[in-house]
Amino acid sequence: MVSENIIIRKSTFNDCEIFTKWEQQDYIKEFLTINKERTYEEVVKEFVLREPDFTNQQYTIVLKDEKPIGRVYLSKISEESASMDITRIYIGEKDYLGKGYGKEAMVLLLDYCFNELKMERVSLDHYTSNAAGDLYLKLGFSYEGIMRNAAKRDNKYFDLHLMSMLREEYKKNI
Repeated sequence: MVSENIIIRKSTFNDCEIFTKWEQQDYIKEFLTINKERTYEEVVKEFVLREPDFTNQQYTIVLKDEKPIGRVYLSKISEESASMDITRIYIGEKDYLGKGYGKEAMVLLLDYCFNELKMERVSLDHYTSNAAGDLYLKLGFSYEGIMRNAAKRDNKYFDLHLMSMLREEYKKNI
Protein backbone atom coordinates (compact mmCIF):
# COMPACT_ATOMS: atom_id res chain seq x y z
CA MET A 1 0.00 0.00 0.00
CA VAL A 2 1.55 3.26 -1.13
CA SER A 3 0.47 6.90 -0.83
CA GLU A 4 2.15 10.26 -1.26
CA ASN A 5 4.19 10.11 1.96
CA ILE A 6 4.00 6.59 3.34
CA ILE A 7 4.12 2.91 2.53
CA ILE A 8 2.27 0.28 4.52
CA ARG A 9 4.19 -2.96 4.12
CA LYS A 10 3.92 -6.41 5.66
CA SER A 11 5.66 -6.47 9.01
CA THR A 12 8.75 -8.59 9.33
CA PHE A 13 10.34 -10.31 12.30
CA ASN A 14 12.92 -7.50 12.37
CA ASP A 15 10.13 -4.98 13.11
CA CYS A 16 9.50 -6.58 16.52
CA GLU A 17 12.32 -4.57 18.08
CA ILE A 18 10.80 -1.22 17.10
CA PHE A 19 7.29 -2.42 18.04
CA THR A 20 8.64 -3.21 21.51
CA LYS A 21 10.18 0.27 21.83
CA TRP A 22 6.96 1.96 20.74
CA GLU A 23 4.68 -0.14 22.93
CA GLN A 24 6.71 0.80 26.00
CA GLN A 25 6.00 4.51 25.46
CA ASP A 26 3.26 6.06 27.61
CA TYR A 27 1.76 7.98 24.67
CA ILE A 28 1.17 4.64 22.91
CA LYS A 29 0.26 2.49 25.92
CA GLU A 30 -2.50 4.83 27.04
CA PHE A 31 -4.57 3.82 24.01
CA LEU A 32 -3.73 0.10 23.83
CA THR A 33 -5.42 -2.59 25.86
CA ILE A 34 -2.20 -3.99 27.27
CA ASN A 35 -1.58 -4.17 31.00
CA LYS A 36 2.13 -3.54 31.21
CA GLU A 37 5.22 -2.75 29.27
CA ARG A 38 5.55 -5.56 26.80
CA THR A 39 8.89 -7.24 26.56
CA TYR A 40 10.62 -8.00 23.30
CA GLU A 41 9.89 -11.70 23.90
CA GLU A 42 6.14 -10.99 24.27
CA VAL A 43 6.06 -8.93 21.08
CA VAL A 44 7.94 -11.65 19.19
CA LYS A 45 5.61 -14.36 20.51
CA GLU A 46 2.55 -12.38 19.43
CA PHE A 47 4.08 -11.73 16.01
CA VAL A 48 5.03 -15.37 15.42
CA LEU A 49 1.62 -16.69 16.51
CA ARG A 50 -0.29 -14.31 14.24
CA GLU A 51 1.94 -14.28 11.19
CA PRO A 52 0.84 -17.48 9.40
CA ASP A 53 -2.88 -16.78 9.88
CA PHE A 54 -4.65 -14.92 7.03
CA THR A 55 -7.34 -13.73 9.43
CA ASN A 56 -4.66 -11.68 11.22
CA GLN A 57 -2.46 -9.33 9.21
CA GLN A 58 0.40 -7.22 10.56
CA TYR A 59 1.80 -4.18 8.81
CA THR A 60 4.41 -1.51 9.40
CA ILE A 61 3.89 2.10 8.38
CA VAL A 62 7.09 3.47 6.87
CA LEU A 63 8.09 6.73 5.26
CA LYS A 64 9.24 6.67 1.65
CA ASP A 65 12.84 6.45 2.91
CA GLU A 66 11.86 3.17 4.69
CA LYS A 67 11.95 4.71 8.21
CA PRO A 68 9.35 2.85 10.31
CA ILE A 69 6.92 5.22 12.04
CA GLY A 70 3.91 3.09 12.95
CA ARG A 71 2.09 -0.18 13.17
CA VAL A 72 -1.15 -1.72 11.93
CA TYR A 73 -2.79 -4.94 13.03
CA LEU A 74 -5.88 -6.25 11.23
CA SER A 75 -7.82 -9.14 12.73
CA LYS A 76 -10.96 -11.25 12.52
CA ILE A 77 -10.78 -11.14 8.73
CA SER A 78 -13.70 -13.26 7.56
CA GLU A 79 -14.22 -13.98 3.89
CA GLU A 80 -17.54 -15.64 4.76
CA SER A 81 -19.08 -12.58 6.43
CA ALA A 82 -16.86 -10.09 4.57
CA SER A 83 -16.03 -8.32 7.81
CA MET A 84 -12.91 -7.51 9.76
CA ASP A 85 -11.44 -5.37 12.54
CA ILE A 86 -8.73 -2.76 12.52
CA THR A 87 -7.43 -3.89 15.89
CA ARG A 88 -4.38 -1.71 16.27
CA ILE A 89 -3.13 1.32 14.39
CA TYR A 90 -0.74 3.88 15.75
CA ILE A 91 2.07 6.23 14.86
CA GLY A 92 4.86 5.11 17.16
CA GLU A 93 7.47 7.76 16.43
CA LYS A 94 6.57 10.77 18.55
CA ASP A 95 8.09 13.26 16.09
CA TYR A 96 5.56 12.14 13.47
CA LEU A 97 2.42 12.48 15.58
CA GLY A 98 -0.11 15.09 14.49
CA LYS A 99 1.33 15.43 10.99
CA GLY A 100 -1.40 13.57 9.08
CA TYR A 101 0.36 10.22 8.75
CA GLY A 102 -2.34 8.43 10.74
CA LYS A 103 -5.04 9.76 8.45
CA GLU A 104 -2.99 8.87 5.38
CA ALA A 105 -2.53 5.34 6.76
CA MET A 106 -6.25 4.97 7.44
CA VAL A 107 -7.13 6.05 3.89
CA LEU A 108 -4.73 3.43 2.50
CA LEU A 109 -6.08 0.77 4.84
CA LEU A 110 -9.69 1.44 3.93
CA ASP A 111 -8.84 1.17 0.24
CA TYR A 112 -7.14 -2.16 0.93
CA CYS A 113 -10.02 -3.45 3.08
CA PHE A 114 -12.84 -2.55 0.71
CA ASN A 115 -11.18 -2.83 -2.70
CA GLU A 116 -8.66 -5.63 -2.29
CA LEU A 117 -10.10 -7.74 0.51
CA LYS A 118 -13.66 -7.00 -0.69
CA MET A 119 -14.99 -6.43 2.81
CA GLU A 120 -18.58 -5.36 3.46
CA ARG A 121 -17.87 -4.11 6.98
CA VAL A 122 -14.77 -2.79 8.72
CA SER A 123 -14.94 -2.15 12.45
CA LEU A 124 -12.67 -0.74 15.11
CA ASP A 125 -12.89 0.26 18.71
CA HIS A 126 -11.09 2.84 20.78
CA TYR A 127 -10.93 4.19 24.29
CA THR A 128 -13.48 6.92 24.85
CA SER A 129 -10.60 9.31 25.61
CA ASN A 130 -8.79 8.67 22.30
CA ALA A 131 -8.94 11.74 20.05
CA ALA A 132 -8.57 9.46 17.01
CA GLY A 133 -12.33 8.94 17.27
CA ASP A 134 -12.75 12.34 15.60
CA LEU A 135 -10.58 11.21 12.69
CA TYR A 136 -12.59 8.01 12.29
CA LEU A 137 -15.81 10.05 12.13
CA LYS A 138 -14.34 12.36 9.49
CA LEU A 139 -13.32 9.33 7.44
CA GLY A 140 -16.90 8.06 7.48
CA PHE A 141 -17.05 5.61 10.36
CA SER A 142 -20.28 5.49 12.37
CA TYR A 143 -20.60 4.95 16.09
CA GLU A 144 -22.35 1.70 16.92
CA GLY A 145 -22.25 2.12 20.66
CA ILE A 146 -20.21 1.89 23.80
CA MET A 147 -18.85 -1.43 24.97
CA ARG A 148 -18.97 -0.94 28.73
CA ASN A 149 -15.98 -2.16 30.74
CA ALA A 150 -14.67 -3.89 27.62
CA ALA A 151 -11.00 -3.24 28.32
CA LYS A 152 -8.96 -3.81 31.44
CA ARG A 153 -5.65 -2.16 32.10
CA ASP A 154 -3.82 -1.82 35.40
CA ASN A 155 -6.73 -3.50 37.19
CA LYS A 156 -9.20 -0.85 36.00
CA TYR A 157 -12.00 -1.30 33.48
CA PHE A 158 -12.55 1.09 30.60
CA ASP A 159 -15.31 1.65 28.09
CA LEU A 160 -14.59 1.34 24.38
CA HIS A 161 -16.40 3.06 21.53
CA LEU A 162 -17.33 0.63 18.76
CA MET A 163 -17.32 2.10 15.25
CA SER A 164 -17.79 0.64 11.80
CA MET A 165 -17.92 1.52 8.14
CA LEU A 166 -19.87 -0.34 5.48
CA ARG A 167 -18.87 -0.69 1.83
CA GLU A 168 -21.71 1.62 0.76
CA GLU A 169 -20.52 4.30 3.19
CA TYR A 170 -16.95 3.93 1.97
CA LYS A 171 -18.04 4.42 -1.65
CA LYS A 172 -19.88 7.63 -0.69
CA ASN A 173 -16.78 9.06 0.98
CA ILE A 174 -14.17 8.41 -1.72
